[in-house]
Amino acid sequence: MVTKQEFNSFEELVSQSETPIVVDFYAPWCGPCQLMASILEEVNGQMKDQIKIVKINVDNYPDLASQYQVHALPTLVVFKSGKPVHKIEGVVKSQQLVQQLQAIV
Repeated sequence: MVTKQEFNSFEELVSQSETPIVVDFYAPWCGPCQLMASILEEVNGQMKDQIKIVKINVDNYPDLASQYQVHALPTLVVFKSGKPVHKIEGVVKSQQLVQQLQAIV
């Protein structure tokens, strides 16, 4: 299951994960973000042992969105070993997303 994440330190969250983290920068008022949420559920079902998916509401964490240059919603940023390694903007079909993520993990 994809979880909405609250945290004290974002850097701690991404750096302490042994698996790559896919951060979904979204907003509750964003229609495409709602569509992407169901796609991420599907991808998580296929790749749950290989990745961790975290949803971050940009309304609650605008500084993080700015730091990782999130200019469109939804935006996925993949972190590996605490560093951003891949960025995907907009809605992506689940099969395409799985292929992109498998190339990273």
